[in-house]
Amino acid sequence: MKKIPSFTIDHLRLLRGVYVSRKDTTPSGDIITTFDIRLTEPNRSPALTPESLHAMEHLAATFLRNHPEWKEKVIYWGPMGCCTGNYLLMQGDLAPADIVPLLKETFSFIASYEGDVPGATPKDCGNYSFMNLPQAKKDAAIFLEDILSDIREENMNYPS
Repeated sequence: MKKIPSFTIDHLRLLRGVYVSRKDTTPSGDIITTFDIRLTEPNRSPALTPESLHAMEHLAATFLRNHPEWKEKVIYWGPMGCCTGNYLLMQGDLAPADIVPLLKETFSFIASYEGDVPGATPKDCGNYSFMNLPQAKKDAAIFLEDILSDIREENMNYPS
């Protein structure tokens, strides 16, 4: 079988950042941009815990789908299986720089969140107790401070 494009990225050189993973065109002509929101350096720094990613997923998805400007363009936010980041699918032909302000808001929201995680109940989630809000807040704050606060070109372009 042919490798899919995401498996051709050099993960040994991939930095934390915001990348365009792919762009797809729907049959109706809409462009869907898939963003790779990479929170850790693959194979070089510890992966995030699944519990942190799960709490982050609930918070980010809720925030993004309620955002006054962007909610109509948000399709999906979810964790990577390798636990090094998240995917964000958005309607539109977008670049990383287009969504950095939105991601700053999102990660600031997560880092400062207080209260119950939205949807973290047995009725609303298939594994509601499998979350770590304090760690999600810490992981979000680190990404916000280290990467999003002063994002650089190398954090928005895959290594060649």
